[in-house]
Parts: sequence; C-alpha cells; structure tokens
Amino acid sequence: MSDPLHTIPPHKLSPLNNLIFMSRWLQLPLYLGLILAQGVYVFHFWVELVDLIGAAMGNPDSLQHIFDAVTAPNGIRPTKLNEVTIMLVVLGLIDVVMISNLLIMVIVGGYETFVSRMHLEGHPDQPEWLSHVNASVLKTKLAMAIIGISSIHLLKTFINAHSYTDKVLIAQTVIHMAFLFSALAIAYTDRIMIGTQNATKPH
Repeated sequence: MSDPLHTIPPHKLSPLNNLIFMSRWLQLPLYLGLILAQGVYVFHFWVELVDLIGAAMGNPDSLQHIFDAVTAPNGIRPTKLNEVTIMLVVLGLIDVVMISNLLIMVIVGGYETFVSRMHLEGHPDQPEWLSHVNASVLKTKLAMAIIGISSIHLLKTFINAHSYTDKVLIAQTVIHMAFLFSALAIAYTDRIMIGTQNATKPH
C-alpha cells in the first residue's frame, strides 16, 4: 500500500505562504553551529582522556591538570591519583558523552522535525527513535537526556561531597528533582494529548 502522504499532489502555495514556510531554513545555521559545538566537545573529551592516561603514567603536567579539574571551588585539592579522583574524571568524560548525545538528538531530531526530511528510511544507521520522531517525542527525549546529565553532575557532587557546603548539595538536589518533575509533567501532558486525539478519531 502506498503512503498517502506521497500520493497527494503538492499544493501550490501563495508567495506569502511560501515565504513563511521557507523561513524554516533560517534554523539551518543554528544546527550547523551545534555541529561545531559538538566538535568542541569531542576535542575536550580527548584532551581530558589524554590527561587521564598521562596522569596514570605519572606525567606531572597531566596530574596537575587532573587535580585542577576535580578540585571543587574552595575544596580540598587531591594530592595523588586515587580511586575517587579517577572516578570523578571518568564521570566528567561520561558527562561530555551524554551532552554530546543530547546535541545529536537536537541536531538530527530538530532538523528532521522543523526544517526538512532527511529520508533515512532503510538506512542501516538510522536511529531507532528517529523513525517516529515529532515535536512531542523530541521534547520528552530531551527532558530525559537532561535528567541523565543532571544525575551525573549530582553523582560527582556526592562523591566529592566533603568539598561542598550543605547549601550547594541541597540546591543541586532540588534542581535535579525539578528536572524530574518537569519530565513527568511533559510525559503526562503528552499522554493526555494522545488520549484526546485517539478519542476524537472516527471509529
């Protein structure tokens, strides 16, 4: 059975409507900018990874950079590369990867949803979530990605809790809970909208 979206002849738009519709391409430089930001994160990841490997091999410059990276403001500076220090650096690397994943979802999903179809159907590397992406799905996935990033930050803080005040610990926990409730609210709202749409469809 053919796709009805491809059997309907294209409707000729008026010049004004065509101009308004073409304005979506103004978002293209924004997505290209996010691709450059992705490149910066890749560079940052490898710098941190090289420093971690260098520190493990006893390179003094790498050790100093690692200690600078994991020392909280007004916190106790590590004196050696121990398990906690390595864990904080690795969590930082995971944080970069998760933010990079978030960027990919925004770039690919946002371009597909708001700018132009990419026609990836049948491509072996097509993301599973992209086959049914829309503004609602993208919004929910972004909320879940932000919760994951917030969880990594919160875990890093708790591991290094002695370097933070109670006020900072409570504030970060409250912010994380706010992200959780926001995601639940978004998911609940989408569920209501889908239920309403299904109820109004003719049987």
